[in-house]
Amino acid sequence: MGGGTEFHIEWEEERYPEGIKWKFLEHKGPVFAPPYEPLPENVKFYYDGKVMKLSTKAEEVATFFAKMLDHEYTTKEIFRKNFFKDWRKEMTSEEKSTITNLSKCDFTHMSQYFKAQSEARKQMSKEEKQKIKEENERLLKEYGYCVMDNHKERIANFKIEPPGLFRGRGNHPKMGMLKRRIMPEDIIINCSKDSKIPSPPPGHKWKEVRHDNKVTWLVSWTENIQGSIKYIMLNPSSRIKGEKDWQKYETARRLKKCVDKIRNQYREDWKSKEMKVRQRAVALYFIDKLALRAGNEKEEGETADTVGCCSLRVEHIKLHPELDGQEYVVEFDFLGKDSIRYYNKVPVEKRVFKNLQLFMENKQPEDDLFDRLNTSILNKHLQDLMEGLTAKVFRTYNASITLQQQLKELTNPDDNIPAKILSYNRANRAVAILCNHQRAPPKTFEKSMMNLQSKIDAKKEQLADARRELKSAKADAKVRRDEKSKKIEEQLMKLEVQATDREENKQIALGTSKLNYLDPRISVAWCKKWGIPIEKIYNKTQREKFAWAIDMAEEDYEF
Repeated sequence: MGGGTEFHIEWEEERYPEGIKWKFLEHKGPVFAPPYEPLPENVKFYYDGKVMKLSTKAEEVATFFAKMLDHEYTTKEIFRKNFFKDWRKEMTSEEKSTITNLSKCDFTHMSQYFKAQSEARKQMSKEEKQKIKEENERLLKEYGYCVMDNHKERIANFKIEPPGLFRGRGNHPKMGMLKRRIMPEDIIINCSKDSKIPSPPPGHKWKEVRHDNKVTWLVSWTENIQGSIKYIMLNPSSRIKGEKDWQKYETARRLKKCVDKIRNQYREDWKSKEMKVRQRAVALYFIDKLALRAGNEKEEGETADTVGCCSLRVEHIKLHPELDGQEYVVEFDFLGKDSIRYYNKVPVEKRVFKNLQLFMENKQPEDDLFDRLNTSILNKHLQDLMEGLTAKVFRTYNASITLQQQLKELTNPDDNIPAKILSYNRANRAVAILCNHQRAPPKTFEKSMMNLQSKIDAKKEQLADARRELKSAKADAKVRRDEKSKKIEEQLMKLEVQATDREENKQIALGTSKLNYLDPRISVAWCKKWGIPIEKIYNKTQREKFAWAIDMAEEDYEF
């Protein structure tokens, strides 16, 4: 079983706080992707203009490319090179000797077949759709829940991702590589010793069965592209997830109490006689001020050339004693997490600027900026400053405090609900910009904006008609007509606010900060204070995730 979407986030292994452990855990294990079904005989693959019948393994990998034929990925040289290399590994020796050039491969017929299949799914009858819905509900009922310490808990992602081609973010050097089919032999099951251990599919066995009650995952495996470990976890709305979420924001609130002391300390350390202390202090300043990630060391050539604060190189920054009327400006330009470019010009304090000049002295562009620092050293220092403190805690703290401050500044008590929601989104946007949560504009952006503009134009025309009617109406009808005009004015304003919001959101991803870095109690309190329905800010799934916050937050909550 399983669909074609990407189900899995690269979770960090989640552990309980020290001393807390589950006593009993039972579940049914994962749902695997369905086996490959060969293409019908009438769907042809052509090589060098001639029909060529592919072996089942080679055909399956060819279909992954065919399904993406209209996507810009398949035009990228690195994607095509990686795909062809991995595809050839799945070919028979005869296929390998024939298929030597990807440019001579014609996947058009396959691509048309999959488009027709997609169209047919859209045109399915109500009964057919109902049948699929019932099967999904059956799977959810059987595999979508576990029992943990006498509680029935929902599982987040019980379907194993099907095989396909790796896309990656940005210009990832591994894009186009084959994501292999996950088999039971790749799977580690985690459950309690006294539970009924899940049965693997007939003819197969699990890689390992563990009974580790200090972790919160149920199933894990290692994917073949980057060697990262993937997990099946509990649903965000589960009791444990809620507890961990609450603890995360409480840790950030603890930082609020000592952040001034920490800031004074790292300012003092800018003057230290020890170079490693100075470097650590400047890095911490960047993590605090710019919400940079700490950055982890990676094997050379293994993944995209992405960096964080500790792994910045000399080539990633430029120093400007003066720029655009501001003094001591640092210009950053590097690839951050998920190969998303971080570009920023930031005025910094004079001593930070002077230290950076010192750190860059006699170094080549490819040399480390902080050559006396790594994430281990930084993390140990953060733990010494405050128990549980990490770069991510700084990010959570700064994101939440920024949202709270922005909401105070931007919310106008006299605004109606759509205008207040626009203010909320603008506050959230300030956080997303701080955290560098960018996205490419959606492909349908221009079309959807044109549709929205058409609605606005039609509504303006409707309002003009209503006003003309109002002018010529007799006295007794004027009141009713005036109410009609007001209603149309409200509808027009709502559409115009929506257009503004959509335009401003074009290249900013609000969801990441909203779900991971912003204390939800701030948003809930704001909703309660201004009479905004919670569902205008959080959808159903998000409301389930933040149920604990919705119950706890008071109107006067301060982060």
